[in-house]
Amino acid sequence: MFSPCSPAPLLPYPFPQIFSYLLILMTELLQQVRLIDPVTRTDQVVDVLIGDGYIGEIAPKIIPIDSETSVYNCRGLVLGSGLVDLYSHSGEPGFEERETLTSLSQAAAAGGFTRINILPNTTPAIDRPAVVAQIQQNIGKKEIGSPVPRLQVWGGITLDLAGKQLAELSDLAAAGVIGFTDNQPWENLAIVHRVLEYCQNFHKPIAFFPGDRSLLANGVMREGTIALRLGLSPIPVIAETTALAALLELVAAIGTPVHIMRVSTARSVELIARAKSQGLPITASTTWMHLLLDTRALNNYHTSLRLNPPLGNRDDMLMLRDAVRTGIIDAIAIDHTPYTFEEKVQAFAEALPGAIGLEIALPLLWQNLVETQEFQPLELWRALSTNPLSCLNQKTQAISQGVPAELTLFDPQETWVVDQAHLHTLAQNTPWFGEEIRGKVRRIWC
Repeated sequence: MFSPCSPAPLLPYPFPQIFSYLLILMTELLQQVRLIDPVTRTDQVVDVLIGDGYIGEIAPKIIPIDSETSVYNCRGLVLGSGLVDLYSHSGEPGFEERETLTSLSQAAAAGGFTRINILPNTTPAIDRPAVVAQIQQNIGKKEIGSPVPRLQVWGGITLDLAGKQLAELSDLAAAGVIGFTDNQPWENLAIVHRVLEYCQNFHKPIAFFPGDRSLLANGVMREGTIALRLGLSPIPVIAETTALAALLELVAAIGTPVHIMRVSTARSVELIARAKSQGLPITASTTWMHLLLDTRALNNYHTSLRLNPPLGNRDDMLMLRDAVRTGIIDAIAIDHTPYTFEEKVQAFAEALPGAIGLEIALPLLWQNLVETQEFQPLELWRALSTNPLSCLNQKTQAISQGVPAELTLFDPQETWVVDQAHLHTLAQNTPWFGEEIRGKVRRIWC
């Protein structure tokens, strides 16, 4: 077991563990921690006092006046706003062998996420208020431990996510869904048009995954010379961009705000940048793996790299990175998609698309983007924490005295092996499984 930060000499017992499953209400002093606050654009080394779940004080140096205060030397550690995942999958209900709500919560906490939003692709689909209520009840029953990330659910736009008949969206909104999405390319634009008109007054995010089904066909990787060499069916760039262009035209005509999920091409970035410059009410996200890998990674046919949308070419990856840094792409989503070992031990084209990521995304993004100085720490943290909240129409809050402590403590230098002994998710479908990576979340407050 690790301790979230090295204790100061006077501390007689170890720092409370993230998975000790005890409700800890105490005063804690984190000394000389690197504080990253995207709201105030703060990146500085300070002392932070946390008491009974609230931030008590932030100062260059704090002298503990209470002998009950637990003091920790946090030099070299990063403390930032709690991470927020826009969308990820839960196996429960329907496929608990992939992931349960408990294991999903534990994986989220271990990865630094204080809020996670579950996609409606469960069995049954989250397209009726009764299903929402059942999942909320199941969340309340789980012995997840403390601290517990906040789990919320997306509601399906259409019944059974089939794209043909609208769900009772007003009832789903009243039931407490975070927003609406079918999480797949739409069947026809008429449904999209109806949804945008109907949802104008709900004030909840509506998320679309752009894709032209006829152009997607049976493709499994991005078109290009590598697809030809590997003999894998290609997906053209226009499968994403033609659908995106049509969606942007509808938004321009109707005015309902939308969120664009899983942006994966350089041309899509250009379309989004132009739409934002024209004042269209849109936000956008890409997934963490599309920022780190491109089609060159597919040479070994690793089925955990079978993603939807597929990994882009190198130019796509570089354009996505620049778009996140500059804010054209608002947020980085994890899109955690767990599968059983058997479901991924297939031929590449037959494997179900998706990969896990909640526990490894922050370490790998920090290692490959921040430590290489391609991203500033604030740029990465903003795209993983406060910007996702904004995409969900939720309030962002500065890290300041008197506010609830919703925080993530991260050690950029700790190394660990991505294996079954160290992961809390039930799944193993990641290309980094069995590898040593650098960076580990020590603790969350939420």
